[in-house]
Amino acid sequence: MKSISLWSALLLSACAVGPNYKPPAAPQTPGYAAPAAASPTASAPTPGGEAQRFADGRDIPGEWWTLFQSPQLNQLIERGLANNPTIDAAQAALRQANEAMAAQRGAFYPSVSGQYQAQRAKESGAELGQPQLGSILYTLNTATVNVSYTLDAFGGIRRQVEALQAQAEYQRFALEASYLTLTANIVTAAVGEASLRAEIAATEDIVRLERAELDITRRRVSAGGASQADVLQQQAVLDATLAGLPALRSQLAQERNLLAAYVGEYPADYAGAAFTLDSLQLPVDLPLSLPSKLVEQRPDIQEYAALLHQATAQIGVATANLLPQLTLSGSYGGAASRFSDVFSPSSVVWSLIGGVTQPLFKGGQLTHQRRAAVAAAQQAAANYRSTVITAFQNVSDTLYALQADADTLAAQSEALGTADGALKLVQAQYKSGGASNLQVLTSEQAYQNAVIALVKARAQRLADTAALFQALGGGWWNRTDLAESTDCCKGSK
Repeated sequence: MKSISLWSALLLSACAVGPNYKPPAAPQTPGYAAPAAASPTASAPTPGGEAQRFADGRDIPGEWWTLFQSPQLNQLIERGLANNPTIDAAQAALRQANEAMAAQRGAFYPSVSGQYQAQRAKESGAELGQPQLGSILYTLNTATVNVSYTLDAFGGIRRQVEALQAQAEYQRFALEASYLTLTANIVTAAVGEASLRAEIAATEDIVRLERAELDITRRRVSAGGASQADVLQQQAVLDATLAGLPALRSQLAQERNLLAAYVGEYPADYAGAAFTLDSLQLPVDLPLSLPSKLVEQRPDIQEYAALLHQATAQIGVATANLLPQLTLSGSYGGAASRFSDVFSPSSVVWSLIGGVTQPLFKGGQLTHQRRAAVAAAQQAAANYRSTVITAFQNVSDTLYALQADADTLAAQSEALGTADGALKLVQAQYKSGGASNLQVLTSEQAYQNAVIALVKARAQRLADTAALFQALGGGWWNRTDLAESTDCCKGSK
C-alpha cells in the first residue's frame, strides 16, 4: 500500500510530457538594410515636401493615424473600428477561443452528477398457474451522487489547455492584426481619394487652359496666322483630356465606396468627409523601432508564435495519449422501497472504482499521430521564421520607398517648375507668332504630365508613411480603448 501511495504521488507531481514551448529568440540582424534611413529625406518647395526624419528606437503611438492631423480621418477610423464586420468577426472568434479554453480547464476538476431513479416491478400469476392473481414484486427508489476524475499524471490535460490558450493568443493577435489592417486601409483609401480629387482638379485646370489655347488658335485662324489643322490638333488634345475625366471620377466613386465598406456602411448611406491632399499633414518625425523589438510588435509575428506554441503543446498531448490513463470514479447514495427511507443510514449504497488504461495495440495510430504533431510543430516553426523575414522585408522596403518618394517629389517639383516656365514662354511666343502650334501642344503635354506626376508623388509619400507605421506594428501595445475585447472570460461552469 505504501508503494502504491508513493507511485501515485510521483505521478501527480510529474511534469507534463512533451517539449516545453520557448519563444523564438529575436533575430540578431543589425538593421533593416536601409542605411539611408538614418538621414533625413530630401525636401521639396511644394506642399507636402517637408523632409522626414527617422528616430531609431522611438515608440509608435497607439493612434498613429492622428499624426496626419486630420480630424475627419480620425472620426472615420473611429467609425470603422466600431462598425466594421471584420472586426466584429475577429472579436467573436476571440471570445469563442477564450470560452473553449475555459471549458477545457474544467477537466482539471472532478466531474460530479446527481441521479435519481424510481423502479417498480409486478409479476404475473400465470407463471404460478393462477392467471387471476398477481402481486407487486418490489418498489425501489435510488438516489446517488456520482463522481469521476481523470488524473492528469502525464500532463495530457495540461497540454490540451496550453494548446487552447495558445489558440486564444492567436485569436487575440489576429484581432490586433485586423485593427491594424483596417486602420491602415482607411488611411490609404483616404489618401487615394485625396489624390484622385487632386488629379481631377488638375485635369479640369488643364481643360480650361486647353480651351483658352483653342480660342487663341481659332482667332489666329481668323487672322490668317494659323490653319484649320492647328485648330483640329488643339481640339483633339482637349478632347483627349476631357476623355480622361470620367475614368478619374469613376475611380473616385469607387474609392468612396471602399471607405464605406471599411466603416461598415452601404455605399448609398455613406456620407464621409471629402479628403484632399491639403487636409492630410505629412508626418515629419517618424519612429523607427529597433530590429530586436519588431518581432514583439508585429501582430502577424505574434500570431505565428502562438501557432508554434499550440503545435508544440500538441506534441505533449499526442505523447500523453501513448501512456497510461488513470481514472477514479465513485458513487454514494441510497436505495429503498420508500422515498422517505432513501436517505436513512440503512439504505446507503456506495462504490469506489480505480482504473488504469494502457493502449496496447492500435495499429500504430498513436505513434503516427505523435509524429504528425512533431511535423506540424516543425512546419509552424518554419512559417514563423518566414513571417519574421517578411516583416523585416516590409520595413526595409518601406524605408527605401520613403527615401525614393522624397527624391521623386523633389524631382517632380522641379520638373513642374520647368514645364510651367516653358509653357508660359511658348504661349507668349505663340500669341506673337514666334512659336508653332506643335510647340504649344508639346509644352501643354509636358505640363499636364508634370502636374499629375506631382500629385501622385505627393500622395505616394502619404501612403508609404502609413505603410511604415503598419510595417512596424501600428503601436497596438499603446492602446487601451480596445482592451475589453481582448479580456478572457472570467467565469465558467
